Amino acid sequence: MAGTVPLFAGGKARSASAPATESKTVKWVLVGLATLVLVWLIVLPLAVVLTEALKRGWDVYWAALTDPDAASALRLTLLVAAITVPLNTVFGVVTAWAITKFRFRGKGFLVTLIDLPFAVSPVIGGLIFVLVFGSNGWFGSWLSAHDIKIVFALPGIVLATLFVTFPFVARELIPLMEDQGIQEEEAAITLGARGWQIFFRVTLPNIKWGLLYGIILCNARAMGEFGAVSVVSGHIRGLTNTLPLHVEILYNEYQFSASFAVASLLLLLALVTMIIKSWLLRKNAD
Repeated sequence: MAGTVPLFAGGKARSASAPATESKTVKWVLVGLATLVLVWLIVLPLAVVLTEALKRGWDVYWAALTDPDAASALRLTLLVAAITVPLNTVFGVVTAWAITKFRFRGKGFLVTLIDLPFAVSPVIGGLIFVLVFGSNGWFGSWLSAHDIKIVFALPGIVLATLFVTFPFVARELIPLMEDQGIQEEEAAITLGARGWQIFFRVTLPNIKWGLLYGIILCNARAMGEFGAVSVVSGHIRGLTNTLPLHVEILYNEYQFSASFAVASLLLLLALVTMIIKSWLLRKNAD
């Protein structure tokens, strides 16, 4: 047949256009191994959290969730996310736009800085802010003289969370905007569009799904961050403890049912995040 080249293997001819397929045994072995890993690393731990949370009944579970310290931790977690996610969204959009639409010196260095939180331990990130803004840090004396608290207060928690979450939106948008190129923006310029008109009418509609996906990932990381926040928070109960830190304190105090109950609340927030992400993926595919 035209368009095919006969290949000989074992004395039999086969078409070069025929796709290579694995045997059913290999396929099911790979599927089984992947399923086993997912069950072991994800499904089983989640089941343990829910089982332990409800082990002593609904009364104990509800009491742990309505405890004033738990309520304070939940409010602080949501507040930190409400501050950091919009800031990182603006930063991510501006940075991705600058990197993909313009040529300038230091572009590679800027991309490296964006990736830095992925390479640096969150604990190190938190320690950096302690060394800069702590009582013995670079600006410690000045901050104390003006009665400004950064470390062991809300500003320090926000800064630490910003550090660990700021790559997510930018890293979602940069490959997407590079793939789209600048042709549509150039066409808009020739038609008389300028500045924000180009962004809102051309760029933003093209990146909206990637932007929403990056926002969701950023929000999930902000609510679940532990390492960096643990360093800068001071673990002040009812004041600077987020939900992950509150879970750790309860567990260290052998209040296992309460700790798992609060952990299940974090699990619920994560599930809501995944549901929204799946919905966005389906909308994007339509």
